[in-house]
Amino acid sequence: MKIDDVKKTAFAMPLTSPSYPPGPYRFINREFFIITYRTDPEALRHVVPEPLEINDPIVKFEFIRMPDSTGFGDYTEAGQVIPVSFNGMSGGYVHAMYLDDDAPIAGGREIWGFPKKLAVPALCVEKDVLVGSLDYGSVRIATGTMGYKHRAVASAHALTALEAPSFLLKIIPHVDCAPRICELVQYRLEDIVLKGAWSGPAALELGAHALAPVATLPVRDVISATHILADITLGLGTVIHDYMKH
Repeated sequence: MKIDDVKKTAFAMPLTSPSYPPGPYRFINREFFIITYRTDPEALRHVVPEPLEINDPIVKFEFIRMPDSTGFGDYTEAGQVIPVSFNGMSGGYVHAMYLDDDAPIAGGREIWGFPKKLAVPALCVEKDVLVGSLDYGSVRIATGTMGYKHRAVASAHALTALEAPSFLLKIIPHVDCAPRICELVQYRLEDIVLKGAWSGPAALELGAHALAPVATLPVRDVISATHILADITLGLGTVIHDYMKH
């Protein structure tokens, strides 16, 4: 393959058979189970990078089912998002994500900088309870439960949550393991079609794990829980801070 052919062909790795197609990516019937809880302020200060600012000691633990997504297929993920602000703009810093499908792990990390690792998340309904779980190998590290559709949530409230910007720390190493790319990335969910939103009584339990340290942001008390069903497009990102230039 000639040099010009490489430059024309190169999109993602491997060169001749990338793990995912170019975006944007549309998700149909994407299901969110989000538990908002209070944690230790000092624990948050250890994991949220400047110039992002922490407003309150709050974390959102998310279980997400994606049964129909462009290029990525059918998969589930779980993780922690921390409410923050950037230059006065409120949003969420994506701290950790665990999922069960290679294509979105590769694409999420390479394109946006999503902090994705391979694990076994699940989201299902067991009789009258919405249940989210996360296993790292054979070890259960998170269990979330909520009364199934106890109360409807106003559409405007649910849309506001989905439309808020999110922030990622994208890190790509050089061949000597020094950082070659280190950027703060912003993205949004777009073209949202809200199909329903509900709340109910909820509980969240986190377990300690050396390589999936979700419990380092401990649950002090559960504030609220929301169950949302929507069609969305995952928007491509923009770089808002380059750590290599500052």
